Amino acid sequence: MHSDAAVKSFREKKSKHSSKDRGKDSELNGKHKPSSKKKQSDSGECQQESGVTRSEVKCEAGDADMNVDATAADPDERTQRDDGQEKSSPPENNNKQKTRSKSSKERLNHTEKNERTADENLKNDSNQVCRIRAQASCSSSSSSITCDLFQTDERQETDGPPVTAPAKIKKKRIKDEKSDKNQQSGKKRKKQSSEHDEPEKNKKIKNDDEGEEEQKKKEKVKKEDKKDESDKWKWWEEGKSSDSQKWSRLEHKGPYFPPEYEPLPDNVPFYYDGQPVKLSPATEEIATFYAKMLDHEYTSKDVFQNNFFTDWKEEMTKEEKKLIKTLSKCDFSHMHKYFLEKTEERKNMTKEEKQVLKEEANRLIEEYGYCLLDGHREKIGNFKLEPPGLFRGRGEHPKMGKLKKRIQPEDVTINCSQDSKIPEAPAGHKWKRVQHDNTVTWLASWLENIHGRPKYIMLNPSSKLKGEKDWQKYETARQLKSCVDAIRKQYRRDWTSREMKSRQRGVAIYFIDKLALRAGNEKDDESADTVGCCSLRVEHITLHRHLDGLEYVVEFDFLGKDSIRYYNKVPVEKQVFKSLKLFIKHKDPEDDLFDRITTINLNKTLTESMPGLTAKVFRTFNASTTLQDQLNKLTTDDMTVEEKILSYNRANRAVAILCNHQRAAPKTFEKSMQMLQEKIQKKKEQIEDAKKELKEAKRAHKDAPSDKSKKLVEKKEKLVQRLCEQLKKLQLQETDREENKVIALGTSKLNYLDPRITVAWCKKHNVPIEKIYNKTQREKFTWAIHMADENFQF
Repeated sequence: MHSDAAVKSFREKKSKHSSKDRGKDSELNGKHKPSSKKKQSDSGECQQESGVTRSEVKCEAGDADMNVDATAADPDERTQRDDGQEKSSPPENNNKQKTRSKSSKERLNHTEKNERTADENLKNDSNQVCRIRAQASCSSSSSSITCDLFQTDERQETDGPPVTAPAKIKKKRIKDEKSDKNQQSGKKRKKQSSEHDEPEKNKKIKNDDEGEEEQKKKEKVKKEDKKDESDKWKWWEEGKSSDSQKWSRLEHKGPYFPPEYEPLPDNVPFYYDGQPVKLSPATEEIATFYAKMLDHEYTSKDVFQNNFFTDWKEEMTKEEKKLIKTLSKCDFSHMHKYFLEKTEERKNMTKEEKQVLKEEANRLIEEYGYCLLDGHREKIGNFKLEPPGLFRGRGEHPKMGKLKKRIQPEDVTINCSQDSKIPEAPAGHKWKRVQHDNTVTWLASWLENIHGRPKYIMLNPSSKLKGEKDWQKYETARQLKSCVDAIRKQYRRDWTSREMKSRQRGVAIYFIDKLALRAGNEKDDESADTVGCCSLRVEHITLHRHLDGLEYVVEFDFLGKDSIRYYNKVPVEKQVFKSLKLFIKHKDPEDDLFDRITTINLNKTLTESMPGLTAKVFRTFNASTTLQDQLNKLTTDDMTVEEKILSYNRANRAVAILCNHQRAAPKTFEKSMQMLQEKIQKKKEQIEDAKKELKEAKRAHKDAPSDKSKKLVEKKEKLVQRLCEQLKKLQLQETDREENKVIALGTSKLNYLDPRITVAWCKKHNVPIEKIYNKTQREKFTWAIHMADENFQF
């Protein structure tokens, strides 16, 4: 807005130069030409709304000398023809000075009035504010050009000799004024006609804002991808490395160890049999593991409680063992309450406090989260060692509740190149061993105490070593296409073999091929009771000669990987059905269904059919083939992007069902669906209102046709169309969420689907890759994004 100082400067300058300016007026134009008829001009307001640039100020200042009669006259003392050109009244020679003084006062009053109007109209327009301030500064400066501070039709002349105005410039000025006035007139009409559409305007602004936010997100994603791409090692362009040698040089900082235990404050007691007990630090630490899980269902299970108490007793001192006899008399409630309070404190942290934690996390990533592999900086996947805690497991695992002990440097083996700097062990400790084995891909290794199995620190999935492994996996699955028919013929012949081993192997490979079952491995008694194809028991299948209108149906019901239930009713070939009846004959429910074969035997047979072929390759092959077939079937060019994404998710869902990738419905599912349905309902109401307004606009246009009413009808039609598109998008989201309620799409997308299928589909159908793959997935499959074109087919 105009400042008081600018207004004061303008008035002083006007008073100071008024006589001089009037003298110049007389010298250049001879006589003043007041209008015989007054008509208020809109050009002042128009210029205020449209703004004047610095180049326009210079041009107009030059024009002032050339065309004073068109610019110096009072707006109230001029009339305009219909074509926008000015028409002056006959000149008057008498009372010239008086007229000019009066005109000056009127101009000043008119200016102040325009100022107030501009203050209201330009309240929220920051760009116009900047322009007016710039002109106010120009007006108060000592420059020879006097800017028009309040955007009226008045123009101040520059010092210097008068210049004759060329006809071209004069015509241009008249044309510009005419354009400005027409724009102002159009703005006024628009304002009057759309007062009742104010809510609609707000909706449009909101939609535009949402569009801008979406655009900003897209640009940010593209910028991040571009930055990552510039830093990315394009190893796939160098050719595949040797199968035996994984790297030439490997250097890293070693694993990051979790901080040591900090004892609880004295005001957080542990009670046994109603009496407070001060525990030793090691015993107290294990007690906190249980206290943190007090509201979890695990702590209500007998197996969990027994395993925990057994391992806890082993870590107690002699005095504590004598005192603490049963878990039922232990009171962890005060500890539990303390940890709940700490959780709330973390949730309520200030932005600055969260930023400190974020910076510390980033510092750790920079220090421990990267390694040098053959001269290239590569991300490490799990550089943080797992802190101690209680083992949970999945399903009814027999070892749930056992203590996962703290890993010490003395437990860790380091792997790096011989010429690299060996990582330093934490102060006061040393590594178990340091080796230089370039035939393996891990950086550090140790044995976990629950199962006694080795665990590793590996590179990130986006690294060269992981990427090459994925690439080879999918290429092997593609090679299976060329020999799968021969393998299928062979296992069909095995169904009628007289040798029971061959017959069982033929049926097992059939299940692995048709149902994408995992092969299954032999388990010990201390593992969860999960099975695969080769480890199925008689109790896991039920044979139905007729079921639901189908013949030869096999009903499967068993726990697969991660204790996820596999339940399926499948019609099979008649010969398979007869073979299964033979396999279960004279067997108890606990006996193995395929008692003559093992996973090792089955994979050996498959490798003879094709080098590198295992049961797992069949799973990858069938998953990728299913995705490719479904995408080709479900996607058409005339679909919107949202419809194409729904088609992709449906194709992905078909794979997830095939591979039995299930999940429990998210805890927030009902709430999020309710919110989405409310949005859909509101959108339907908006469409109804918009359709009513469109109907009224059409009726008004039919009664009194005009350009204005025609434009209003078009505007309403576009609004209805836009709202319908938004409704369709929301409904597609609702369908997609409901269908994916208990299906996990991410597992197959990361591990079983050749990413080149997805990349090619996105490129062919103009779907942004970020709509399908998140940032982590895009980093993992960078090789596929660069390698596959739109014509790729699995």
